[in-house]
Amino acid sequence: MLLQKRSAEKYHSGGLWTNACCSHPRQGEELSEAVERRLKEELGVRMPVEELYSFVYRAQFENGLTEYEYDHVFLGEYDGEIRLNEEEASEIRWMDMDELAEDLWKNPEKYTAWFLIAAPQVLRRFKA
Repeated sequence: MLLQKRSAEKYHSGGLWTNACCSHPRQGEELSEAVERRLKEELGVRMPVEELYSFVYRAQFENGLTEYEYDHVFLGEYDGEIRLNEEEASEIRWMDMDELAEDLWKNPEKYTAWFLIAAPQVLRRFKA
């Protein structure tokens, strides 16, 4: 799985590992358009994706902000060049699914609040 380490300059959760790409649709923008736009803006990639599921989460962050969101999880396969947007992320890495599952369990403080919720269901999909 491709992960990104959020830029230390992000308004919350800076320096934490998370899913490869995040997005908030703009007013009037379809979810599929937002996904395509953010993949291009954050990683410089275009690829087909499918929605796996959605979930609601609420988290309070170290700076006093609270997020209460309805999130959608998409999955795609990509094997090509990635052009990381350094305003969004400081680094990326590929992790083996078993390695990720173990690290989430042993080191949850290294990951974003929403990724700790989203990742286990994605991991289960690949264990079946």
